[in-house]
Amino acid sequence: MRTPLARVRNLGSSHTGTSDFWRQRLTAVAMTLLIVPVLVVILMLIGRNQAGAAQILGSIPIAIILLLFIIASTWHMKIGMQIIIEDYVHNEKAKLACVMANNFFCVAVAMASIYAILKLSSGV
Repeated sequence: MRTPLARVRNLGSSHTGTSDFWRQRLTAVAMTLLIVPVLVVILMLIGRNQAGAAQILGSIPIAIILLLFIIASTWHMKIGMQIIIEDYVHNEKAKLACVMANNFFCVAVAMASIYAILKLSSGV
């Protein structure tokens, strides 16, 4: 037997607890730390032709920085939209459809961004 307090402890309205809260804070900190290197890379790309951009983006450290930023930002976006959907969409079928669409959209944005970086870095 569990008391009512034990049943609801650490669970919000979405019944997932505080894990989404901490994941969103973690991705925010990651993006905060990565924004300066990403801005430096963007400034390095200004005025370059495609061959120059490929040379810069072909560097392993720069590719890793950009990939980490893409992953952190799309994950942060996914969590934020999912929380909004769970809080404000009350029809369970519509909520499920919106969460699924949110997941697919975030994966598509991440994959398209990664593909663009890889395509640019290969110089094709």
